[in-house]
Amino acid sequence: MPKNIISQTYISIPEVRKKLEERTAEELDQFQRRALDYTIKFAKLDLKKAQKLKKELVDKFSIEEKTAVQIVNCMPSTVEELRTFFVSSRPRIVATTQLEEILKIILKYHPGTQ
Repeated sequence: MPKNIISQTYISIPEVRKKLEERTAEELDQFQRRALDYTIKFAKLDLKKAQKLKKELVDKFSIEEKTAVQIVNCMPSTVEELRTFFVSSRPRIVATTQLEEILKIILKYHPGTQ
């Protein structure tokens, strides 16, 4: 029988990594170990930068949290790449000028730019 969902939070790959690293190796099952390995290989930002960027996207641009998490996970570097994240979100159509503003913020966080 499935457990009742009390709340739902969207977390980025670096946040998943932190949660998994808080457990000992013995506590992790094989799927959790694979997930940890994935987070180590594919996290594009460290935890603090990922959290800060997600918050900035949500607060400054009113981007849905789930969309902000996907942006943090993928770290798009062009307006065209960024536009794909808004296909299924509200609002569906985002002006190019706003996408350019969002991209400027994202590019501040790209590895090697600080």
